[in-house]
Amino acid sequence: MSNVFDVLKERGYIDQVTYEDELRELLGNESVTFYVGFDATADSLTLGHFIQIMVMMHMQQAGHRPIALLGGGTTMVGDPSGRTDMRKMLDKETIEHNANKFKEQLSRFIDLDNDKAIIVNNADWLLNLNFLEFMREVGVHFSVNRMLTFDCYKNRLEQGLTFFEFSYMLMQAYDFLKLYRDYNCKLQVGGSDQWSNILAGYELIRKLEKDKVYAMTFKLLSTAAGTKMGKTAAGTIWLDPEKTPPYELYQYLRNTDDRDVEKFLSLLTFLPMEEVKRLGSLEGAEINKAKEVLAYEVTKMVHGEEEAKKAQKASRALFEGDKVDEASIPFTELEKEIFKEGIGILDLLTKVGLTQSNSEARRLIKQGGISINDEKANDISKVITLDDFKDGKLMLRKGKKVYHQIRIK
Repeated sequence: MSNVFDVLKERGYIDQVTYEDELRELLGNESVTFYVGFDATADSLTLGHFIQIMVMMHMQQAGHRPIALLGGGTTMVGDPSGRTDMRKMLDKETIEHNANKFKEQLSRFIDLDNDKAIIVNNADWLLNLNFLEFMREVGVHFSVNRMLTFDCYKNRLEQGLTFFEFSYMLMQAYDFLKLYRDYNCKLQVGGSDQWSNILAGYELIRKLEKDKVYAMTFKLLSTAAGTKMGKTAAGTIWLDPEKTPPYELYQYLRNTDDRDVEKFLSLLTFLPMEEVKRLGSLEGAEINKAKEVLAYEVTKMVHGEEEAKKAQKASRALFEGDKVDEASIPFTELEKEIFKEGIGILDLLTKVGLTQSNSEARRLIKQGGISINDEKANDISKVITLDDFKDGKLMLRKGKKVYHQIRIK
């Protein structure tokens, strides 16, 4: 049986790792408890999180035990990594709601039966910490001079860095220590932007417990065009079907840049690497077959086979010029009163998320990029009323492939 470390390395996940040879040997010889942290900054996980989820699934399938750590405590502060200003502070109730949503989503991907995986929330131990006791046990092991050399803090010194945010690294380090003590957790994994935070916990355990633990990070994915994977002009690609319908997830992946196909197939699916390389090597129009496989496989894992098939059918209709399957198109229900009085096309496009601003909507209409019921919209001052609806429905299209239906409540 192959070592999961080799699998992760071959598929392109691994960025940095401590004591690579030792960790590889450990993962090949025994079941290792490891953890991944998810700060509850929104009410859904994103496609960007799916990399960590895939790693958890690969590791669990190889016999290791994942701990999904919900950041109900750390989210009260917010990770300063990669930020130019302080994160928006969320109230306790919102964070708890978000964490519960994460738990619900994560439970679909990892097997929680018979203690094969654990989901815990660091609010259980961070919210009631005694400050002086915490600083005496943990704070004394952190050098401020050294912390200021880390990018997550160094890059913020000119704009201003609060002591509030400065404490984040100590709390994440304490998480690793807590999970080591309670569950014999020997490894923390996360995105490459978490390297300094993960090392902090790794070093704290070695100092306090005199034991060897490990750290491993994964590359933050960006597209060949330089944008963060899962980010679009219209916003984030969410795993919650209410926020990003299965069809939109499918279409996002179906429209993957040719240069990214092999990488995304490797990281976001369980297809054997031989098949990944075969699909990734296709050229010209043939590469679209690989994109369909990518979109179908990911949508099936996230939303189930039935939704993946529906999305695939609708997508093929768009690309092949067939009649669109309306049941598979994303839609927004709006009150009838809105259209009795009428709403401007610019406002409507922005309201349903097809554009991010009225200025973007205006530009697209002037460029011929918006259609209403399959007719080009040419008038930026057009007001949409009940007369524009057919059987209580109105179809908007952005470009050639992005459809959105308006339905009356």
